[in-house]
Amino acid sequence: MMSLLGRTHRLGLTIAGAALLITGTAVTSRGAGQNSAPAADNTKVNQEAGKTADQQKENKSDRELARQIRKAIIADKTLSTYAHNVKIIATDGAVTLRGPVRSEDEKAAIEAKAKTVAGVNDVKNELTVAPEKMK
Repeated sequence: MMSLLGRTHRLGLTIAGAALLITGTAVTSRGAGQNSAPAADNTKVNQEAGKTADQQKENKSDRELARQIRKAIIADKTLSTYAHNVKIIATDGAVTLRGPVRSEDEKAAIEAKAKTVAGVNDVKNELTVAPEKMK
């Protein structure tokens, strides 16, 4: 017959071994997932220098300018969801457009709408054409 101390010791080793096995598996899985995760669609764009939405001034005229441009873009139902979600950054009356659109036509249409609202010399078009993903 095994003593109580022997059984307790053996049970402790079994639990410790299971914990080690589970911990080792979790670390291995986590490590493998980090290497194989695909990069975000716009990671490179976000790392490049340029204006970002958080740089927009909070004065009333710049907010109103961005609002009017956004309203004109959203009103055009022929534009893609990408086009409806471009970044509009207004700073001291100058406008920067950033983000992906689906075609050169969308890029030109958004720039034209922004120029109509902001004025011809005040719009910097940094929009990019992103191809549609394969199905």
